Amino acid sequence: MVLVFLENTHRSMHFSLIDQIETLVPGSKIVATKSLSLAEEYLQDHFPNFPVMPGVLMLEALTQSSAWLIRVTDDFAHSMVLLQEARNVKYGRFVQPGQTLTLTATILKVGGDLVTLKTEGTVEGQTNLKAQLVLRRFNLADTNPNEAKTDKKIIADLRERLKLFYRQT
Repeated sequence: MVLVFLENTHRSMHFSLIDQIETLVPGSKIVATKSLSLAEEYLQDHFPNFPVMPGVLMLEALTQSSAWLIRVTDDFAHSMVLLQEARNVKYGRFVQPGQTLTLTATILKVGGDLVTLKTEGTVEGQTNLKAQLVLRRFNLADTNPNEAKTDKKIIADLRERLKLFYRQT
């Protein structure tokens, strides 16, 4: 299966689907985690009698983890890192409250503004989701030079947010 996403807006997600970055090797790999709890707002509407993390949000968690890897690899050179394509998406087990989804992304290929990654989400060693993701990186000023200040503000905010997810030792 190949999904293609056409980006017609520059809005980013207003919520994070990762709790912590465990490992971050620039240019190579990231391992992040998402601990699912009953407090997740979307669980109230998604199968209320059988609360599980929706597949699209598991895919988004992999995308967010991959984006952090790309940002750090590029030393935050781009304000935007967005999902361009999801290939060979395969779902396995459900993720239920009380479980921790471990998100792993490895860079396979970098070409121009696109980065291809091998990704996987697991719970206790069992695969819940895997996909090959293609993310596009760019700055708003690439198409509108008046957006250079916006790029700088977004990048500064992203650098600060990274400190919440990743405690380097």
